[in-house]
Amino acid sequence: MDAIKTINLTKYYGKSRGIVELNLSIKTGECFGFIGPNGAGKSTTIRTLLGLISPTSGSAQIFGRDITKEKKAILQNIGYLPSEAVFYSGMRVKDVLTLSADMRKMNCTKKARELCDRLQLDTSCKVDELSLGNRKKVAIVCALQSNPDLLILDEPTGGLDPLMQREFFEIIRERNRNGTTVFLSSHILSEIQRNCTRAAIIREGKLIACDNVDSLAKTNTKRVTVHGSAVLDGLDGVRDRMALDGSVSFLYSGDMNILLKRLSAGHITNLTISEPNLEEIFLHYYEKGGDRV
Repeated sequence: MDAIKTINLTKYYGKSRGIVELNLSIKTGECFGFIGPNGAGKSTTIRTLLGLISPTSGSAQIFGRDITKEKKAILQNIGYLPSEAVFYSGMRVKDVLTLSADMRKMNCTKKARELCDRLQLDTSCKVDELSLGNRKKVAIVCALQSNPDLLILDEPTGGLDPLMQREFFEIIRERNRNGTTVFLSSHILSEIQRNCTRAAIIREGKLIACDNVDSLAKTNTKRVTVHGSAVLDGLDGVRDRMALDGSVSFLYSGDMNILLKRLSAGHITNLTISEPNLEEIFLHYYEKGGDRV
């Protein structure tokens, strides 16, 4: 059974586009990445899956349950981490965690304590006094303390310092190894590359690619860095050219023999040819009309 399955899932806000005919199939136990820039439709997808907004057309199931007909049963088994956490004013952290557990009719005291210890979260503080990072920690514990079978994480590391980001993803990897399905929505591509096996890319509300992360990252384009003097004007396949101190760096998708011949006519002191990073590759999916590099 798929953990998440959408069939032509569509959401319009009046005449404004949200998502259009989205077809996703996420396996139980998978750690799946959902990639796109701001406004691409990531949060609309998540809110529709959670039943927070109703789809305009199409359908979706979570663990075989219809998101519109069985929303209450679905939400009992989902841990949702929103991109921005909002809590009732005046409450202490420990009270927020208890309220979250009570809404599921569960006693999560032991698991909450373990998570708070790992995230270095003081439960005696009032939520109004917390920094952005500590507010995010509260939301993380609320999402994870009930040990749900599905975690839906929307831009989960915003506000967390690097050490806490590392600890957070270690917790997520542990949950995933124990069978929890993870749906990770992010525009930080390194998070997807390190933690997900498959990913989908959404642009302007439409799914434009879905594959293994390694397959999505495969490309004939190389990152070339040249130290010294070289004439590159008019050379096909050169883009994203950046002049550095005494060097030039660019992405190259043309004939390597032609490039080397051109470079040999200059004065080169050092040359580096490497694979582009995932962010450079995915950037071209984001650009309107951009094709895979």
